[in-house]
Amino acid sequence: MAVHQIGIIMNGVTGRMGTNQHLIRSIVAIREQGGVPLTDGDVLMPDPVLVGRNEQKLKDLANRYDIPRWSTRLDECLADSHNQIYFDSQTTVRRADGVRKAIEAGKHIYCEKPTATTLEESLELARLAKKAGVKNGVVQDKLFLPGLLKLKRLIDAGFFGKILSVRMEFGYWVFEGDWQEGQRPSWNYRKEDGGGIIVDMFPHWRYVLDHLFGSVRSVSCLGVTHIPQRVDEKGKTYDCTADDAAYATFELEGGVIVQANSSWAVRVNRDDLLTIQVDGVEGSAVAGLRDCKVQHRAHTPKPVWNPDIENPFDFQDQWQSVPNNEVFDNAFKIQWEKFLKHVFRNDPFPWDFLEGAKGTQLSDLGLQSWREKRWVDVPELNI
Repeated sequence: MAVHQIGIIMNGVTGRMGTNQHLIRSIVAIREQGGVPLTDGDVLMPDPVLVGRNEQKLKDLANRYDIPRWSTRLDECLADSHNQIYFDSQTTVRRADGVRKAIEAGKHIYCEKPTATTLEESLELARLAKKAGVKNGVVQDKLFLPGLLKLKRLIDAGFFGKILSVRMEFGYWVFEGDWQEGQRPSWNYRKEDGGGIIVDMFPHWRYVLDHLFGSVRSVSCLGVTHIPQRVDEKGKTYDCTADDAAYATFELEGGVIVQANSSWAVRVNRDDLLTIQVDGVEGSAVAGLRDCKVQHRAHTPKPVWNPDIENPFDFQDQWQSVPNNEVFDNAFKIQWEKFLKHVFRNDPFPWDFLEGAKGTQLSDLGLQSWREKRWVDVPELNI
C-alpha cells in the first residue's frame, strides 16, 4: 500500500464554516481515518496548509488539530509545487480574487459557493479554469445529507409516480445581537459585504432542485429585510442592507412547481431547519437534514373539511420513516473525498464551476424578479 500526500491550501479556514465543516469534520477526519482509500489499495492523505489573515487564529487551529503547516502568505503557498489544490471558504466578496490567483498558479480548485457575487464573474472563473486545464469543483453539500439521499432513493425507485410539486421551508430565528448574540456573522446582513439570504441560499436551492427534480426554468421571488437593525460582533448597532428572508416560486422542467421559503427571521415549528415536501400522484415524502418520512397513496387518509368538530386525524402519525439502510458520513467530507479522488485519479466529479455559476445565476435572477416584481426565465448556461 502506497500513501500519496496531496497538498491543500485552505484559505479562509478560520471562519465558522471553514473551521467546523471543512477543516474539522472533513480534512482532519480524513487524516484521522488514515486517508482516502483507493480501489487499488493505495491511500490519499491530505496535507493541508492553513491560510488566513489572523496569525493567532491560524496558530491555534494548527496546534489544536496537529497540522504542521500554516501561513498568512497566500502567494508563497501558491508558489509551492507540493500544494496541488487550492480551497477557498473566505467571505463571498474575497473569493473570486483568490480563485483567480490559484488558476494562474495552475492549482486545482475546490471552493465554497457562491463562487462569486455576480453571474458574470462566476462564468469568468469557469472559463479561466477550463482554459487553464485545472480541475475545479464547488461545494454542494446538501446533496449528500442523509435526508436528501433518502429522498433521492425514493425518486430513483419511482415511489412518487409523477411528481407534482415541492414545498421547501428553510430557516430559523437569528438573534439580533442585542440581548442574545447572533448565530451568524454580521456581514451576512450587509449587501455591500456580499450578504443576503438570496445570495446565500439560492445557490443551494439551484443544485438541489436541478439534481433531484429537474432544471429550474423560471423564478418569481420576493425578498424582504424583516429586521432593519442588528448588533455586530463588537457590540455596535448597524443597519441591515441585505435581505433576511425570501419567498420564491420556481417552475421546473417537466412542470413541477416549487414553493421555497427562506428566512432568518422565523421560529421553527417543523421537524427540522430545512424540510422538503414532495407530492406525487403515487405518494408523498417529507425530508429533513437527516430523516425522511413517506405516505403512499394506499395509506393516505380521507379528511373532510369541517371546522365545527374536533379534528379526528393525527396527521403526523400517519407517515412512515424511511430506514437508513446504510451508514451516512458527513456531507462535506463525502464531497471532499470525491474531489480528492477526482484530482488524483480523475474520478467523475460533476459539480464544477459551471454548476456553481448556475447557483449564482439563480441568485441574480431572484434579485431581478424581486426588483422588477415579475416572473423571470432562467436561460441555459454554457462556457
